[in-house]
Amino acid sequence: MKDKKVAIVGCGNLGLSILNGLIDKKTVSPSNLTVTRRNLSSLEYLEKTGVQLSTDNSKAIADSEVIIVALKPYNILEVLKEVYDVFVPGKHILISLATGISLEDIQNVVKSPIPIFRAMPNTAADVGMSMTCISTTTNDKEAIKLVEKCFNSIGESIIINENLMDSATVLGACGIAYVLRFIRAMVQGGIQIGFDAKTANNIVTQTVKGASELLVQRKNHPEYEIDKVTTPKGCTIEGLNEMEHNGFSSALIKGIVASFNKIEK
Repeated sequence: MKDKKVAIVGCGNLGLSILNGLIDKKTVSPSNLTVTRRNLSSLEYLEKTGVQLSTDNSKAIADSEVIIVALKPYNILEVLKEVYDVFVPGKHILISLATGISLEDIQNVVKSPIPIFRAMPNTAADVGMSMTCISTTTNDKEAIKLVEKCFNSIGESIIINENLMDSATVLGACGIAYVLRFIRAMVQGGIQIGFDAKTANNIVTQTVKGASELLVQRKNHPEYEIDKVTTPKGCTIEGLNEMEHNGFSSALIKGIVASFNKIEK
């Protein structure tokens, strides 16, 4: 992967997170990375690292092998129509990060029989902790292995059916925002019961990290770990019940479904 040339077309927040992850994990040499954006002023600092900056999508694609298209859903197909004739079978792998744009939609525009993937990472790629869901219709095992390696370098990845990609967007990508909002609320609660903001933030973030790692390593159901800290008539069950009386779990589930319905429309 290190010797592959990678282009990130439309390098916004998510593209930048992936870029940072690839560089930090030394998956791709900075000199083999090209990013494109209409306005490059906010990315000029990357030139010091050796990353190539460009406003020319066609040239960036032609000079690269793995193309990560980080454009918004409303303009990805239009941009691909402008560069479809640059893609070369046997050379290029195309990865779309656009929500709601199917592999068939992309293939119909690109036309060239290259391996095409949809991937849904999240912004935790910035610190090498993304959860990336990947779907494809290609049978090219080498291409699949390469794409998995790319996204495993910025966290973990799984291959899923394409019909679950919208669900993956909500749970894995939007989910970052849900968890951060939960953390913010815990910090606010910590301040109200006596901690300064910095201390509350330190306690909460490590607690959330620890809770997550418990599930990752032990592979237990969350309720199993919850039961271990909820003693009869104790303060934990008192707090949990108060949260549930106020719709904690219900609100989260409704929010997830609302996000999914928004994509489906």
